[in-house]
Amino acid sequence: MVKKDIGFTIEVYASAAALEPADAALLEKARAVTALAYAPYSNFHVSAVARLKDGQEVIGTNQENASYPVALCAERVLLSAAATIHPGVGIDTMAISYKNIAGESDTPISPCGMCRQALAEYEERTAQPIRLILGGQQGEVFIIQSAKQLLPLTFTSGDLKK
Repeated sequence: MVKKDIGFTIEVYASAAALEPADAALLEKARAVTALAYAPYSNFHVSAVARLKDGQEVIGTNQENASYPVALCAERVLLSAAATIHPGVGIDTMAISYKNIAGESDTPISPCGMCRQALAEYEERTAQPIRLILGGQQGEVFIIQSAKQLLPLTFTSGDLKK
């Protein structure tokens, strides 16, 4: 038997004020964009804002539905828009934020499992790691160098060819 460590390291910042200016601006935009989310059932507004490799920005917000399985997460809304409007352009950095109408919004959240898989696939198809900035409306901020780190045993297109 062999044991392997597949963990990863994240950068933790006390607040957005400690970030590089471009990262702080992207997170601030994500915080503001939470207002565009459609979340009448959970009151948990999530947004994602991405800076593409060509410098353009794309946004996405969660879109809920009375039939819960039909809902879309902010990250997948953003990936769909980016792939459609800017085909073949990689994402350099994505900031993800949220506003919990019924509670606190002061700790970073990370993408759900479905979004982790979608982010990893997007990285694979564009051959570009997606750097993630995770933060609430205030408080600590996490930076992860590649979305794929969130899903270390990713199922990829290569697995379908085996």
